[in-house]
Amino acid sequence: MTYVLILISAIFVNNIVLSQFLGICPFLGVSKKVNTAVGMSLAVTFVMALATCVTWLLQYYVLVPLNMVYMQTVTFILVIAGLVQMVEIILKKISPSLYQSLGIFLPLITTNCAVLGVALMVVQKQFTFGGDAHMLNMGESVVFAVASAIGFGLAISLFAAIREQLEISDVPKPFRGIPIALITAGIMALAFMGFSGMV
Repeated sequence: MTYVLILISAIFVNNIVLSQFLGICPFLGVSKKVNTAVGMSLAVTFVMALATCVTWLLQYYVLVPLNMVYMQTVTFILVIAGLVQMVEIILKKISPSLYQSLGIFLPLITTNCAVLGVALMVVQKQFTFGGDAHMLNMGESVVFAVASAIGFGLAISLFAAIREQLEISDVPKPFRGIPIALITAGIMALAFMGFSGMV
């Protein structure tokens, strides 16, 4: 039951983009086309899940035993940067068209605060599910990371679909482009607040 609560909470209730406002740069930058948004979502999901596994292990088996918790942020950023480089190389070989469409935003996953934010949340916060306050174990951490990435993907894909429709809609001239995109993002954030009664 804990895993279901983590999934629902991370995807809908505490959506990493629309509730916690992490990862706004790729959310606004890569959301012009659904294909690009889905590709970015998959890359972020892979990096976020792997980064959470590696950083959780580093935290509890290296940094804490050696009393080097002060190196947490630097270590996590280095891990994320290495994983993003790996994803970039794999995408360049497997799907050059997706690699080209993601452009500069693929290396920006390194500095995507959503990826770093999830890795830090997993090791620093205590979560309460079913009345128990506890640190997430490795399984719960991975589920939380994947659910957060799915929430990111859901938000960016929905936003991209809406933006594609707005391109062909008759939007008043002062609202075209970024203004209507920001208004739409705000309305989406309000809509996702409706899920807060679920958990």
